[in-house]
Amino acid sequence: MRSVQPLRGAALLALSALLFSLMGVFVREASLTVGNEVIVFFRNLVGVLFFLPLVLAKGFGPLKTSRPLTHLKRTGYGLGAMYCFFYAIAHLPLADAMLFTYSAPVFTPVLAWLWLKEPLTRRMLALSLLGLIGVLLVSKPSGALFSPMSLVGLAASLLAASAFVSIREMSDSEPSYRIVFYFAFFSASLSAIPLGWAWQPLDGHQLTLLLAAGMFAAVAQFAMSRAYSLAPPGLIGPVAYSAIVFSGIIAWLLWNETPGPSSFVGAALIFSASTLSVIQKKA
Repeated sequence: MRSVQPLRGAALLALSALLFSLMGVFVREASLTVGNEVIVFFRNLVGVLFFLPLVLAKGFGPLKTSRPLTHLKRTGYGLGAMYCFFYAIAHLPLADAMLFTYSAPVFTPVLAWLWLKEPLTRRMLALSLLGLIGVLLVSKPSGALFSPMSLVGLAASLLAASAFVSIREMSDSEPSYRIVFYFAFFSASLSAIPLGWAWQPLDGHQLTLLLAAGMFAAVAQFAMSRAYSLAPPGLIGPVAYSAIVFSGIIAWLLWNETPGPSSFVGAALIFSASTLSVIQKKA
């Protein structure tokens, strides 16, 4: 029987959200001069290289799996979300792009209910919607939110939610490091195909940005996979909204973007939804 540890899962998901926010900063900077196809490939290549120490120390034994097709399905969702998310970062205001990606927890409880038959309560739905309201207040999306380009961001959100649920599906037999490895391996292999027509020379600055984005993403992916193996996505999913708060703080520190009153109200709603989602109701 799967172990359910909502507090540990929520803490790891919050850490993952912080690391993904830092990744977003490097992706945004790289996207100014580097194509989406190259960014996606390097993000996944670094993920594969991240496992070299494990392979050198213990060989491929710990990475053997009896569920390659399940890993490939999870890769399809995650890689699709990655292409859409990075494209949204490059073509939409950052707040709008982040809003789309981190609205995934709104869809996660429903998908977990349909896919895994995990409980779906009114409380879960209410907290997801509360977190989404907080996201809207923090990000203050522009008119671009309602443009045709926004469909790319919506696709990123739906695909990310599907990836979260697929991680939970595999967690009964697959440890977190194996889920992350096969996602990185399959994603790097598939994302190498577009380089046949999209490759471009990279200078030292561009390479540094891509390697940093990939490293933060690899650690964030591991933390997220571990989080969803410890608790149902519908239960801890709203914690992922904290990435919007982290992004706002980072933007203030790096670019002196001062948050307005609505941002503080939104942050309070996000943390309230995140905290309440992992507090068990008393019998």
